[in-house]
Amino acid sequence: MVLDITSPSNPKLKHVVKLRTCSVREETGEMIVEGFRECRRALDNGYRPQAIFHCPEIYLKNENEPKLVEDCVRLGADAYRCSKACFAKIAYKERPDGLLMTGPHVSVPLSSLKLPDNALVIVAEAIEKPGNLGTILRSADAAGAAAVIVCDRTTDIHNPNVVRASTGTMFSVPIAEAESGEALAFLKKRGFRILAATPHAEKLHFEEDLTGNVAIALGAEQYGLTSRWMDGADLRVRIPMLGLADSLNVSQAATILAFEAVRQRMAKGLVKAPGFVPWHGEGRHDH
Repeated sequence: MVLDITSPSNPKLKHVVKLRTCSVREETGEMIVEGFRECRRALDNGYRPQAIFHCPEIYLKNENEPKLVEDCVRLGADAYRCSKACFAKIAYKERPDGLLMTGPHVSVPLSSLKLPDNALVIVAEAIEKPGNLGTILRSADAAGAAAVIVCDRTTDIHNPNVVRASTGTMFSVPIAEAESGEALAFLKKRGFRILAATPHAEKLHFEEDLTGNVAIALGAEQYGLTSRWMDGADLRVRIPMLGLADSLNVSQAATILAFEAVRQRMAKGLVKAPGFVPWHGEGRHDH
């Protein structure tokens, strides 16, 4: 059943707007997922939304939008068809495409993580900017990471900007939250070697063995990793810097380190590259 919303003052819309606030997300356990790509990737990875708000007036004229709404309804979500003015009230994107879901948080307790052999894990300690955290999640997905552990968080994992920067890949990688001490103990107990990047390291990042159970630890944008992680690290490496800059954006560093681990694992036959997929341009709705 699809209900129509024609008034911007509708209580359902007001609730969605409130979910932009961290305290409300924490209190309700809900989050916002906006955009076709983000919503589709969420559903394809088992996410079960509670509601779907859609505006056919601003669809990108693709036959896949109605199917996405149908999929949400089939999963038990309430569906609300909004006028253009009503959808504009709840849209978070600068150029909305008429699809927005609300649903439960995706982070899990650290104890529930089930990690395979030769696992690559990304640890994000006190990352401050939602865009950086979302990009780290995107890189973790692309590198086939087994999990991302967010420690001592200063950015809410379920911030809409994290969802957007991850392009919906945050639904494909298990995300756990923990205090740094708990996370470090968890990884050590399971035989993980901890990799920390620091400009003071002697070895370059491609000179260490990054196969087997490895956790790449990344710290806050301004200060880097705390002493807890630096002291607990088994491997300390630096990324060669050949210009004036003495450091990289934390999400860029995460990508470089994660894909060095991928390169080494491919070289040893531990992982295989997928087959060639023709590129159709960013944002195409073919799924």
